[in-house]
Amino acid sequence: MLSFLDQPHTRVNLLTGEKILVSPHRSKRPWQGQVEDLPTDKRPEYDPKCYLCPGNSRADGTQNPDYEESFVFVNDFSALLAESPDGTYNEGDLLRAETERGICKVISFTPRHDLTLPEMELPAIKAVVDLWQQEFRELSDTEWIKYIQIFENKGAIMGCSNPHPHGQIWAQSSLPVEIEKEALQFSNYYKANAKSLLSAYLEIELVKQERIIIDNAHFVALVPFWASWPYETLVISKRHVTNILAFTEEEKEDLAKTLQELTIRYDNIFQTSFPYSAGMHQAPVNSGDQQKWHWHMHFYPPLLRSASVKKFMVGYEMLANPQRDITPEFAADILRKQSTTHYKKK
Repeated sequence: MLSFLDQPHTRVNLLTGEKILVSPHRSKRPWQGQVEDLPTDKRPEYDPKCYLCPGNSRADGTQNPDYEESFVFVNDFSALLAESPDGTYNEGDLLRAETERGICKVISFTPRHDLTLPEMELPAIKAVVDLWQQEFRELSDTEWIKYIQIFENKGAIMGCSNPHPHGQIWAQSSLPVEIEKEALQFSNYYKANAKSLLSAYLEIELVKQERIIIDNAHFVALVPFWASWPYETLVISKRHVTNILAFTEEEKEDLAKTLQELTIRYDNIFQTSFPYSAGMHQAPVNSGDQQKWHWHMHFYPPLLRSASVKKFMVGYEMLANPQRDITPEFAADILRKQSTTHYKKK
């Protein structure tokens, strides 16, 4: 790396065009701020009070089946509703609003209440990947749906309301803001180079080997050059595919393996169930040719110094642009050195 990158500097997020400030020297500052209470990491295999455990009743009274793998259902308290009537509001082109329709689903990853993704067996994670693909296919058959967001919030400090391992799928009638940003970047690069933006980026990263964490037959997991969160990572498919429907059985098995290994490495950093928000970004649906898009998955974990000290996006980050203390290269080195055997199994 160039020597000036040891000093405060800015980097550009390839996927959004936005800047981030990197301040390597600030990692030495003393910490007298917020320290999080660590949630207990001991849970029963089955919790009779859990809304997601097999056979239990959910908050609205619906009873879960006695499922044995992963299980999906329409969220009982959906943020988006399929039946919302069309409507717009415009006052002088200054106050504008319009109806947003959608379908929100919950995926329980496993019947086991006490497991998280890094603790699940590989076939169980593969079953989740299969279900993601199946749900994407079925939701995209609804013509008015334009984007499908598959994501997971892990841990209470990420706003997760239920400790049972689960994720969500929100399908909606327009494109979210982050997708619009990435669409512009993908489109501009593809028009100029007739090539995927992330394919070109991967070529550079695989040569430099400074931020790579996992490199297998079909996927690369790395700390992106522009990472905002301390241990932020990006999973990129080596093959240029636009969405999860294009993945073969072999690719889905490799994706399950990549997710298992990456999340184990997270847990092993601080010997804790590492919290994060993670989600796939992939091509919009029912919107014409999307060849410019390249499937990838973001992981945004907040922990910085220990299991109980998190990174806050406040002040300068909210009013100017994101800022980080440890460099992406330092974070990648920490992740790369972690064992791929979960600390609970040692």
